[in-house]
Amino acid sequence: MSGKQDVSFDPKEHQHLRYNPLRDSWVLVSAHRMKRPWAGQVERPPEEHIPRYDPNNPLCPGNRRANGEGNPDYDSTFVFENDFPALQPDAPDPGSDQDPLFQSKAARGVCKVMCFHPWSDVTLPLMKKEEVVKVIDKWAELVEELGTIYPWVQIFENKGAMMGCSNPHPHCQVWASNFLPNEPALSDRCQRAYYQKHGEPMLLQYAKREAEKKERVVVESSDWLAVVPYWATWPYQTLLLPRRHVLRISDLTTVEREGLAAIMKRLLTKYDNLFEVSFPYSMGWHGAPTGPYLKEDNSHWQLHAHYYPPLLRSATVKKFMVGYEMLAQEQRDLTPEQAAEKLRNLPEEHYKTRQIHENQSKKGTEL
Repeated sequence: MSGKQDVSFDPKEHQHLRYNPLRDSWVLVSAHRMKRPWAGQVERPPEEHIPRYDPNNPLCPGNRRANGEGNPDYDSTFVFENDFPALQPDAPDPGSDQDPLFQSKAARGVCKVMCFHPWSDVTLPLMKKEEVVKVIDKWAELVEELGTIYPWVQIFENKGAMMGCSNPHPHCQVWASNFLPNEPALSDRCQRAYYQKHGEPMLLQYAKREAEKKERVVVESSDWLAVVPYWATWPYQTLLLPRRHVLRISDLTTVEREGLAAIMKRLLTKYDNLFEVSFPYSMGWHGAPTGPYLKEDNSHWQLHAHYYPPLLRSATVKKFMVGYEMLAQEQRDLTPEQAAEKLRNLPEEHYKTRQIHENQSKKGTEL
């Protein structure tokens, strides 16, 4: 007998492990740590006053980039080859050394940059719905185009200086590679194993269960669902899922693309409203592999987008993935349910739009 009184488990008070079936790994949840005072690093808040056009910004329409090429006077999306690509299509093969400790193989591909909008002072939640649809259409076009050649096409957006993005102009990157990168390869294996065991795509079943439970849902519509996943690592991490079985973003119908634009605006508006800043994050799309995989059965796959924002307590305090997370396993402080509730209860009118309306109302009262 220990002499200790039995205490019923409370996920908001007691540390526990949660399983991530997409990565076959566990996450340590320690919600009680949110009570500790913070005396660590404080970040600079994101710059709020961005000029609509900057003659020195290489992503603005009509400006010249580092390689000397000039941008057209674009008025919608604009795609160009990355001037400093991590992957090139004609890189030489390092050879086939069979030493188990010193292996290497060829890495080839292309890297593109895609501007969402001609203005530097807007982000996706502040763009019009039809403008976001054009972004989605271009994503789908690039996946279809590059996917005829390459096994993997990774669309990703790093938003904000906190995520290493040095240019505030709204843009993302698209990298296509002749190999299946580590994360999608792991996701492919996990989804395949689940499908073989249960006969249904993992994330399709997961979306149905989350829609029923509601406790981790942030925003939803007839075609889409955004949740803080049960196994989330980052404080306000979300997973965006279609309700229908969809393999790739290029498979979305016109109606689903319009619905995606609407739910992205709602989700990202809530992100910005949380601390009333342009919320930093890294996001990206995962769908069934392409290239040679187009001929294979990929029924185990379900299209989805990951959003990984670093902010934890405020606009200036972020989550650090160091120490235990690097050497042992992932750990989070507040529970996914707490994070989802905070996001869900935020208004869907963007704080900047509200401020404009308040200022207009104030001016009208003064008149």
